[in-house]
Amino acid sequence: MSNCIIDSKITAAMAEFQTPTSLGFGKVKSPVMYRVDYRDGAWQQGRALPYGNIEIDPAAKVLHYAQEVFEGLKSYKIDSPRANFFRPLDNHDRLNFSARRMCMPEISAELFMEGISVVTALSESLIPTQTGQSLYLRPFMIGLTGALGMGASTEYAFIVIASPSEAYHAGEMKVLIEREGCRAALGGTGAAKTGGNYAAATQSAQKTQAMGYHQSLWLDPGSMQNIEELSGMNVFALIDGKLHTPRLTPSFLKGITRDSVIKLARHKGYEVIERTMPIEELLADIRAGNCIEAFACGTAAIVSPISVIAEADGTNYELEQSDVVAAELRAGLLEIQERRSEDPFGWTCEVEDQFYQLALAS
Repeated sequence: MSNCIIDSKITAAMAEFQTPTSLGFGKVKSPVMYRVDYRDGAWQQGRALPYGNIEIDPAAKVLHYAQEVFEGLKSYKIDSPRANFFRPLDNHDRLNFSARRMCMPEISAELFMEGISVVTALSESLIPTQTGQSLYLRPFMIGLTGALGMGASTEYAFIVIASPSEAYHAGEMKVLIEREGCRAALGGTGAAKTGGNYAAATQSAQKTQAMGYHQSLWLDPGSMQNIEELSGMNVFALIDGKLHTPRLTPSFLKGITRDSVIKLARHKGYEVIERTMPIEELLADIRAGNCIEAFACGTAAIVSPISVIAEADGTNYELEQSDVVAAELRAGLLEIQERRSEDPFGWTCEVEDQFYQLALAS
């Protein structure tokens, strides 16, 4: 049974909150959040609080040495009396993988689930109920010790915030091959979900968008020859009727949506091949008509078609078809996430009753 403390000010915060007409994605914040602190070698009691600023020491490790990890997942409430999650324990496991890489303490599945469940239960009236809409959840952990010397923090906060959001449509993406920069180094933090990786991708993103493209396509940091991922999404290509995707390496993220797409595609009869994918080979396959479709996948957009893969000199490689297999997989995955169709993989779970009882008692 959860022993989370519910702050008495939450009722007023919820009463004062007005849901705007247009939600966008990740822009509107739920008026509640969850926090649990780590000190003296142990996690303390979790608390549900009104959403607000957090006070930290100006010398906190997160500010100077980027000791931070995070996750992104959604809760849904489509034609159902209870909200549900999609593969939340996979997000928990990946958060702990990232925490280990960043010399941070692991958090138990119980506390992780308490955090996302309490925030979802308290925010239930704000969860949009049209297909494609969701409550986007952002659990994160930061190092709080205020000391300027190099080294790991001894105090941490695990916090969950949420955002009622519309469906995120990336549209047909034009991606630019990044042949100069790297978002992660060999032996670095590329496989961890930590903010520094995304900061490292920002310069390339600005250049890419200034040239009229949407996202950078990153190559491996060792040889700069093999496809890895976009800045926040994994990549698939339909080649000779088979789905190909870069095999996982220590320099890019193990996507939960990526894994879901692989399993769902195989369930639907597609052959999926995880392999090293040289960029020159893919471009040759597009020119020859062997590769006719490509798409990217991630939590926000689920599955988004790629219409063009380009070089910095302006050379464009256009895909023959767009959003055919991608649309099939996006629709199939969304139906499972929203519990509108059978879930043969056991991926979804409802928010437990104990958290609704906590919310009602607040």
